[in-house]
Amino acid sequence: MQIFHNANYNFIKWRWHALVVSVVLIWGGVLAMYFKGGLPMGIDFTGGTVVVVEFKNPTHEDVVRKALDPVSTDKVVQAYGRETGKNQIMIRLPLAGGEEQGASLEEGAKRIEAALNNANLNPTIISKDIVGPQVGKDLQSKGIWALLTALGGIMIYVAFRFRLTFAVGAIVATFHDILITIVFLWAFHYDMSLNIIAAILTIAGYSVNDTIVVFDRVRENLRMMRREPLDEVENKSVNQTLGRTIITSGVTFLAVFALYLFGGEVLRGFAFTMMIGVITGTYSTVFIAASIAIILSRRTPMQGAAAKARTARA
Repeated sequence: MQIFHNANYNFIKWRWHALVVSVVLIWGGVLAMYFKGGLPMGIDFTGGTVVVVEFKNPTHEDVVRKALDPVSTDKVVQAYGRETGKNQIMIRLPLAGGEEQGASLEEGAKRIEAALNNANLNPTIISKDIVGPQVGKDLQSKGIWALLTALGGIMIYVAFRFRLTFAVGAIVATFHDILITIVFLWAFHYDMSLNIIAAILTIAGYSVNDTIVVFDRVRENLRMMRREPLDEVENKSVNQTLGRTIITSGVTFLAVFALYLFGGEVLRGFAFTMMIGVITGTYSTVFIAASIAIILSRRTPMQGAAAKARTARA
């Protein structure tokens, strides 16, 4: 399916404008997060109180979640025991700072029960427990190293298959997408959780894949446009792959947007992260990756230099 016929938009002309907008957005967001306490961590990182409650009648998670709004805004409410025919729901609250675990456990269970009784849900406490963070410091450091190792491998692959400047452009575009996504997560008050970490890792792969498609077309065009400067070659390549980029990004965005609308509260953070990542990934593919490669390359075609030399000798 072709949605653009002979597209000839001058994207490279706006590379400096795009770079300035990205730098201002990233640094502005990072500084705002720094002075306002950083990106808040979810229960997966901080631990919390887990309480399983049972109801006499089938009760939806959204009803329970709304009833618990006065107790905590940072809570996890999930169906539990539905496969056995029981109307049970698992509720997870963050640990209260400065409290003993036993005191926090009892306090959390009492607040949950009181809030549900006030909503006339009449729950029965089945179990209550204290859980530690699922992502400890050791696992966090291993995750960071795993991400850096993966990006390093991608950089080596792109440098070997294309050229080093392209590899740097792909990695910069990937970090650009991740940082802007984190800024938007902070701006829209999303806590960092395991679902969001999974979405960020998915965004990294999506961004690199989108960028490599453009770079592959650049490599093909370099063989046919040897006398042309790199910025013209890259601009033509972006236009040639523009239809594919729009279709792929548009379909992906519609899928995650539907997940955001109908996937429920548990998947909303994941879907929101993916939506921002798809938009920034498309933007960085068109503007950032190619711009970085051009800035680092400053390519002067050898054929053109040879032709000028022959003309001068003649």
